[in-house]
Amino acid sequence: MQVRKALWGVAMVMCVCSSWAGSTQLAKLTFKQFDAPFTLTWFATTWNCLFFPVYYIGHLCKSPERQTPRQRLRECCRFFGDEGLTPKVFFTKVAPFGLLWILTNYLYLQALRKINTTDVSALFCCNKAFVFLLSWIVLRDRFMGVRIVAAILAIAGIVMMTYADGFHSHSVIGITLVVASASMSALYKVLFKMVLGSAKFGEAALFLSIVGSANFVFISFVPVILYFTHVEYIDSPADIPWAYLCGVAALLFAFSILVNFGIAVTYPTLISLGIVLSVPVNAMVDLYTCDINFNTVRLIAVFIICLGFLMLLLPEDWDQCIIRLTTKLRKRDDPAEAGGETGANAGLNWRGRGRTSLSTYAR
Repeated sequence: MQVRKALWGVAMVMCVCSSWAGSTQLAKLTFKQFDAPFTLTWFATTWNCLFFPVYYIGHLCKSPERQTPRQRLRECCRFFGDEGLTPKVFFTKVAPFGLLWILTNYLYLQALRKINTTDVSALFCCNKAFVFLLSWIVLRDRFMGVRIVAAILAIAGIVMMTYADGFHSHSVIGITLVVASASMSALYKVLFKMVLGSAKFGEAALFLSIVGSANFVFISFVPVILYFTHVEYIDSPADIPWAYLCGVAALLFAFSILVNFGIAVTYPTLISLGIVLSVPVNAMVDLYTCDINFNTVRLIAVFIICLGFLMLLLPEDWDQCIIRLTTKLRKRDDPAEAGGETGANAGLNWRGRGRTSLSTYAR
């Protein structure tokens, strides 16, 4: 079971890394032909409507007790309370998260218009540090010194990344946008845990489908307004790169499926590892496709941010795990523990040990 889970983890790391890096690079290419970040955000978020149908297909394939779509939908709606999904619950517990979802993706895509994909993907990794800080302050999670150090490293990496380009207004705006996107992502995760708690697979799929449906129903007027005001304008619908738009939306949809449902087959830490591995992938692509200056300051900044992200993946009892590991290694290297005694001394030691253990048990 452990080997199978680890093999699934390797495959999951590759898929998460490919989908996240691929969506970032493809979005950058899309803006060269269709400079419309909000329209792309709206289009990609609408694909969230497919979450519950995909989950229900998996339910039919895996569950021994198959339910009808209405029965499964009704059972998953209990996640929102005894009354289910009422208008009050929608506007108080669902709509705010939909806005945070749109803001996270919109700010991320806006940052791609200003700076290169390597910096954007590296800076977005800071959202893990923001999640810890907000959880520590709002949810009163356990204080961990190593995670405070990781948060400090993330902030130091942001400052160094800004310094790498000489504090030019163009790069500063891009860095501000991606840090704001990471903050919105962290706020989404912390508020979700505080307001709605933990969700099962079906409940999470239903929630994301509702977010996608609400985006299509209530936000569709915004791209229309942006088109007629020439903010996000294109001469003809035939000029819209539908292949790029669908590619970005499909990759983001696949990434969301892997992140939300990948824990069913592997460890959550491995899924998070796929996100940080997208940084060197984007760096290699940028090195061959665009003019990017990998100076010493930028490389150190990327390394510090990724190191902070990896430190945040350590479990809460990481120090105890290290102590137990070092203790086992010491016992293995200690010749007295290995048992090399012979003759009468060995017999005497055996008797002494027996008395000690019995007296200890009596106490």
